[in-house]
Formats: sequence, structure tokens, C-alpha cells
Amino acid sequence: MSKSPPDIDKGITALNREFRKYEQVDKQQAYYLSEQAGEESFDDDYQIQTCDMSALLSGNETETTTFSEQLGAALEGIGFAILTGHGIDLKLYDHIESTTRRMFEETTRDQRMAFRAKRHGSVNQGYFPVKETTIIHPDLVEGWVFCRRAFALDEADSFNENIFWPQPGFESEFRKLVLAQEQLILPVMQSLLRYLGCDPHLYDQKLTGCNFGFRLNYYPLPDGKSPPPGGRMLGHEDVDLFTLLPAPSVDGLQVLNRRNMKWIRLDAPPGSIILNTGDYMQRISNDVFPSTTHRVAQPRDPASVTGPRISFPMAIYTWEDEILEVLPGLGEPKYPPVRSEDFHTAITSKYYGDDYADTPVSKA
Repeated sequence: MSKSPPDIDKGITALNREFRKYEQVDKQQAYYLSEQAGEESFDDDYQIQTCDMSALLSGNETETTTFSEQLGAALEGIGFAILTGHGIDLKLYDHIESTTRRMFEETTRDQRMAFRAKRHGSVNQGYFPVKETTIIHPDLVEGWVFCRRAFALDEADSFNENIFWPQPGFESEFRKLVLAQEQLILPVMQSLLRYLGCDPHLYDQKLTGCNFGFRLNYYPLPDGKSPPPGGRMLGHEDVDLFTLLPAPSVDGLQVLNRRNMKWIRLDAPPGSIILNTGDYMQRISNDVFPSTTHRVAQPRDPASVTGPRISFPMAIYTWEDEILEVLPGLGEPKYPPVRSEDFHTAITSKYYGDDYADTPVSKA
């Protein structure tokens, strides 16, 4: 991370356009990184589309096509959709939420700081203290990011749990969810490729055993009673192809509708998965699927909050040496081919410092 970060308190009133030099896809929207009381508008009429994955997973060709059209249209419209019928047991989500809470509450700060985030390939993996998730905005969240290398998946015999995890046993618990959600990666990508008129299996090889960023977010209540004032996580766009976010039990997720520049409060039903597309996807889709701005705000009814907010998104990436290029059949490419690691680190250097990027940062 940068040795001399800017004044982080400025992030409270900073605009995203102050950091445009880091962006590698077109983003015309302008917004404050943290919500500004009385200065923003909300769109209470827009409904994020719910898509039933059971239609896709049934294997019926007609239902598969219908699902692809529904999902693709939702993501083209706003970059977000809600997935139901995905086949993952709600009990697993409940278990992962309680396990996440234990991981933050049953370890000391010194134990967590021993795993302070550092770069592993493209991904800044490890622990982020409150107000230090980025160097541009004081997020009110503790985070812990694990990429594929942190799990006993591909070379389990030589895997050393102690390198990445603060206590024995956590890796095997979180691996259950990683394995379950990994089964959704190809069906989702195939659906989006089908919607774009591409060979649905074009990314099968790239996304079989692909890299990911599995993030544990823990939003504490500093006084043990009520959320602190201000935004909980800055407005941002994900860097990835797409993110799988099991619906959190505490509200706060807001999505920016680029078409009218109003915020949408997204409250997905328990057991559903919130899906959104990121910068990788906007790049290869030639801007068809936007990388949509979102943030975490305070709950609408702070009095209803009796514990920390917990979420565990899984961001899907290609490996570092894969080339990101505009898919065939989508018109004149707006972006040249680029190596995934160069693309990824150029963007995320806005969060971690200019020295994080592999190559000098230039505009999209």
C-alpha cells in the first residue's frame, strides 16, 4: 500500500471524478463517495429484477434462453439482479454469517493485524481495519479478503492453513460456501454470453478453477448499541466480471441508477443472491453491461439494528495472465486487449496507492 496516503478524511466529501485517471472503462456518472444528507435523490419506484435460476438449472433449452434474456436485460439496464432458485441452502448462509461474526469477535486486533492485507497477484488479500479499507475514504467496516490461493481447493495436499487464516478451522467452514457458489459461475457467465449473441462456452476454460476475491465484511457498532453516523462503505464499482452477494440480513445496500442519477435502496429477500457486473464485464461487453455504482449506507431504521452488519460477497476474476478483450459481434471495440493483472491493478491503485499498479496508470 502507498507509504504516504492522502488525507483520508477528505474522502467524506470527495467526488468519484477526482479519481477518474484510474478508471479503465467509461464511467460518466458523478457522485460523492459518501452519502450527503439532503443533497441526494432516491428512486423508490425502480425495482431490481428478480431472476429464478431454477429455470436455468433445469436444463430445458427454452427456459435457459428465457432466463438468459431476463438476466441479460436486467444487467444491461442497471448492472444488478436478484437471483432466486440457485439451489444453495439458506442454512449455509446463516452458518457463514455466524462464522464471520466469530472470526472477527473471537480474534484480537493483534491477531488480525498479523494478516494485514498485501498483494497476491491482482488481489489485495488479507485484513483491513476499520477506516482503512481504502486510502481515499474512511469506511466504517472491517474487511477480510481471501482469493483462491487461501483455500484448500486445487493443491489441497500442500495447503498450509496458517499462512492465510488466524485460527484453525475457519478455512474449511468458508470453503463450503466457496464451493457451493463456484457451481454458479459458469451458468451465470454462459447466460450472459448467450444474451450477447456469443458462444456461451467461450469463457468455460477461463472460469473453471478461476480466481476470486471472497470478502468478509463486518460493520461494527462502536458503542455496542447503535450505528455511527455517516456512510458505512464508499460508493464504488466492482472491478470483477461479476459479484455474488448473498442477501445481507441488515439493510443498507444502495445502487446508483445512471439513467436518472438517483439511488435505489436494494432490499433482497433472505436466501437470494444479489448479482452485479463489474469493470471486467463492462470492458469485454463493450459497455453493454455496466459496472454499476453501489454503496452501503446506514440502515433506514437504526433502532432496529441489534448487532453488526455482516456480508460476504464473492467477486469473480480471471487469472492474472488472461487477456481481457471485447467479445466478438459487439461492434467496433471501444477498448484494446489488456492483461487482466495490468487492468485490475491500474484500477485498484486508487484504493491502495499508485505503487500498487503493474504499469503506469492511464485513462480508459
